[in-house]
Order: sequence, then C-alpha cells, then structure tokens
Amino acid sequence: MTTNETTGSGTTSSGLPGAAAVTGERAEWLELLAKHRQSLRFTTRDLTDEQAGSRTTASELCLGGLIKHVSDVEHGWADFIVNGPSAMPDFTAMTEADWTRRADGFRLLPGETLAGVLAGYAEVARRTDELVATLPDLAVTRPLPKAPWFEPGAQWSARRVLMHIVAETAQHAGHADIIRETLDGAKSMG
Repeated sequence: MTTNETTGSGTTSSGLPGAAAVTGERAEWLELLAKHRQSLRFTTRDLTDEQAGSRTTASELCLGGLIKHVSDVEHGWADFIVNGPSAMPDFTAMTEADWTRRADGFRLLPGETLAGVLAGYAEVARRTDELVATLPDLAVTRPLPKAPWFEPGAQWSARRVLMHIVAETAQHAGHADIIRETLDGAKSMG
C-alpha cells in the first residue's frame, strides 16, 4: 500500500513501519487529502518540464507552479499546526521583494523539474499525513498570523487548517485541469 492508502474499510494505512491503522475522522481527512492531491498530480501526467512550466491561459499559472504552490501552502499550514503563527510570515510587513519571491512559488523556475516538484510535494504530503495520524487533538487552536485577509485575533483549529489545505488543493486541481486541457486537450476531470 502507498502512504495513506484506503484499505476499503474506512481505515487507512499510514505507510509508516509499525504504524497502526488510522480510523474515524482522521482516516476521512487522510482519504480526502489523498483524493485531491491525486487529482492535482494527475493533471501533470506524461508532461515534459517545458510543458509543466508553460502558461496556457491568461493567468500566470502553470502546472509545475501549481504543484509548487500547493506544496508550499500545505507545508506552511502543517508547520502552523505545530508551531503556531511563528511558522508563517507577517504578511502585513512583507516587502515587494518578499511578494516577488512568493510569486515565484507559482512558476517552474530554471533548474526546477516537474519530477523534483512532485517529489517535494510527496514529502510534504507524507509529513502532513503523519501529523494528521499522530496529532493528539485536532481541536487544538492557534492564533492566525498577521494578514490583511484574517480578522485580528482570530484562531484556527488544526481541523480548520486541514479544511483550508483540502480547499486549496481542490481549487488548484480545478485550475490545473483547465490549464492541462488548454495545453494539449487532455482532461483530468469530467
């Protein structure tokens, strides 16, 4: 079985040596994460690095960049679950150079490969899945980082963060499907 593959009985094998099956709500989170990650990854099947870095719509987005972005987002929010707002930047204090670096997270840059970003994404997913399986309490809350889009003083639970990761992944899987269909006519959904 691969990491967090469903066993068919509502339990999930974590893929870690000696790990017990994950059941209940945690198994559901792992199944949902795996489903949307696979939808996103599937849009990159059989592509070259050049194709994965191509912009095919009016958007700045490309398939390799979407994988990088979703990986970065998931990594950052998993760190937030563990370490709180110190794991995230103070978005209100970011400079133009900081925003430019963040924009590079949506591109496949020179020297980056599709295989490399997919491998990085798999490692991020493994780490998040381990966190879902082992976190003592999914209700643990953390104050959100400073950002113009968050209400001051708001807090999110680990469960709410997982909802955000799933939503982000699903949203970008849809973007990726449009980009892929525009690239070469291949469809991932529908």
